[in-house]
Amino acid sequence: MTNSTTQIALKNNTQSSNVHAYITGLDINRDNHVLLMQSDGKTVYHPDSPSQPQAALAANCAIALDCGGRIWFAVDGELKFTVNPGPALVEPAVNNLADPNYNTNWGFCEFTFNKDQLFVNISYVDFVSLPIALELRNEQGKVQSVGGLNQGGLDAICQGLEAQHAKDGKGWDKLVVKGPSGQNLRALSPNAGNPYVDQVWDKYSKEELTINTQADAGDVKGKVVNGNLDFGDAGVYAQPTAQDIFTCSTGPFATDQNQAKLAVIPRLAAAFNRSTLLINSNQPLGEKVANYYKNDITNHYSRVVHENNVNARGYAFPYDDVAPGDGEDQAGTVFDGAPQLLTKQKDPQDTNGKNKGGKPADQKPKGGEKKKNGMWEKVKGTVGKVTQKIMCK
Repeated sequence: MTNSTTQIALKNNTQSSNVHAYITGLDINRDNHVLLMQSDGKTVYHPDSPSQPQAALAANCAIALDCGGRIWFAVDGELKFTVNPGPALVEPAVNNLADPNYNTNWGFCEFTFNKDQLFVNISYVDFVSLPIALELRNEQGKVQSVGGLNQGGLDAICQGLEAQHAKDGKGWDKLVVKGPSGQNLRALSPNAGNPYVDQVWDKYSKEELTINTQADAGDVKGKVVNGNLDFGDAGVYAQPTAQDIFTCSTGPFATDQNQAKLAVIPRLAAAFNRSTLLINSNQPLGEKVANYYKNDITNHYSRVVHENNVNARGYAFPYDDVAPGDGEDQAGTVFDGAPQLLTKQKDPQDTNGKNKGGKPADQKPKGGEKKKNGMWEKVKGTVGKVTQKIMCK
């Protein structure tokens, strides 16, 4: 069982002296009540439910990076959080032009802290913006790290998306968001379609697809019958739309209480995003990172994000942790059951201006476990326990 608190250190390696961090999450010790860490980096704030939406916070929760820690980062400006009745925290939104934070340069990484472990990842599921790196040291002194974006990574990702649009005309360039002065501000994850699904359905109307659930259900076999991919007791799946594939949570990828289906969904969704179903009918066993995103029709957002991260590690879609048991880690996660100190760095550059490489963890959870076990729950910055001890740097 983990300790009741953990330490988080933040390092500001940018050229700006105006950088703030914000800790947001849910307190499982208070029925998932909304929480934020106050500006001193120590005091927990549980906002009351307001009478009207978009109510201002009653506490200062902007932690200056010369003494603080946390998960949301904003460079050359502060983020505005508000509270709706519930209470429900209104977070910055990358798709809302009217959001007061829209033109601010901000980003975040995600973590869960519960009785089992501290689990942290750099998330690119919604967008890419700031370069953020992670380092986790446990009580025995073992260190895991994730290097984050390469130097100039955001610009390279934006250029890659624009180049892909020039190649196939599918609108990948529309994922690039420019700032007020014309600079690349962020790259959004996609929500557009492709005919790859038809090719997959045709293939598996003639042969079986095997999915190793990496769980109690073991191997399950499916085949397209009457227009649906039928895995028997492990679920029947209609053709997913592009939105279903990119979000991994709608249409046939919507979850229920079927435990075998909960194990199939992450592995099937990951194979669609990586476009490996036409070359590997035994998922995720036999998967090789070198074969990901090789089809012309694929999640090119995820492809260029991985190409521009240290060791190609970063969480680019909701089930990016899916891998064979002995496979390479792609998700860019650090986790430990006895964490001592988590360090998050903004602009993790060394003195030579080069991004420090990340060292993969010696072990990793099986793909999809975070969602299946309720450790992900689609909540940005979910905090399993109240983090009451922050180490200032």
